[in-house]
Amino acid sequence: MTGTTPIDTIIQGDCLEEMKKLPANSINLIYTDPPYFKVKDEPWDNQWENPAKFIDWIGKLCQEWQRILKPNGSLYVFASPKMAARVECKIGEYFEVLNRITWRKNDGTANEGGLWSRSDKDILRRFFEQKEEIIFAEHFSSDNMAKGEAGYVAKCDELRGFLFEPIRAYLDSEKERAGFTTRQVAEAFQKKTGSRTVTGMAGHWFTSVQWALPTEDNYRWLKELLNSNGSDDFLKREYEDLKREYEDLKREYEDLRRPFQVTSEVPYTDVWDFPTVGYYEGKHPCEKPIEMSRHVIAASSRPGDVVLDCFGGSCHVADACIQLNRRYIIIEQNAEYCRQARKRVSMIQPEAAQKRVAAVPARLDRWAEADA
Repeated sequence: MTGTTPIDTIIQGDCLEEMKKLPANSINLIYTDPPYFKVKDEPWDNQWENPAKFIDWIGKLCQEWQRILKPNGSLYVFASPKMAARVECKIGEYFEVLNRITWRKNDGTANEGGLWSRSDKDILRRFFEQKEEIIFAEHFSSDNMAKGEAGYVAKCDELRGFLFEPIRAYLDSEKERAGFTTRQVAEAFQKKTGSRTVTGMAGHWFTSVQWALPTEDNYRWLKELLNSNGSDDFLKREYEDLKREYEDLKREYEDLRRPFQVTSEVPYTDVWDFPTVGYYEGKHPCEKPIEMSRHVIAASSRPGDVVLDCFGGSCHVADACIQLNRRYIIIEQNAEYCRQARKRVSMIQPEAAQKRVAAVPARLDRWAEADA
């Protein structure tokens, strides 16, 4: 389907029906928490007769997720410990599963007076569950599978072939026009530096193997060398122009890659420790900590990207998106939760809203015409 993506929107409705209205390849990140199947005493968690029918329903979600997620997008889906293996297997039919992340609920231990210490352990017939699972996945990367037909894989392979070929070719052709060989440049560079250890560095300016862009000082030196016969015919491009092209090529490659960035200061393993959300009046029974939402959104999307939560609940994902300068689409069936979320979002300080990207960057529309 074609059409405009309804960004920065909280939609009340059935997620399957509402996702069908979204254009193909329109979402950068799906981060969502579907029902777990008979975990909560809520109608929405008990609408399937058996696990098989629940997993069939997960498959229908996967079909829509696969259609609307961009080729370089990411998918995060919560699952209960009991159903996580089956949910992962179903998602694996449509996506390449990267991790099954364990959210270890940091609510205290027996010594700290936490939930475990308050439990009646005599009635337990299995180990107490103090975690939830998150399936992290991306599109299959093979041609003729998933988004491979959109030309994504071929384009990435072309760039990976040698990303900086235009700059390397320019330096190499100017060297040859001036009548120099790579060996002659390397020997001259050794005389300049007085060190044998850096002699090979000059060779990397002209070859695709371990290619390196010269520093501004070295580029100026190379220009003087090539024009040492008194002419001014070689390496006429300004270094700033060359550096801009270098940065543009690097950005083009990064835009095609699936964004993923973590640091030692945030959870970078597949075990996460976040406290659960404390009780407050009107709290959704499955509300996730906004700190965890911010972590996922920051790690797997870029500013201006479109994030979808098709089981919005408390709609805290919208809050996290606004804080991190992302666009959001929230789908939630419950009218009251939608009303609360719209009210909360509308109260965000105007200056915070003004910092947001005014429109989705052009790179986000790269795949708009490539229906899977």
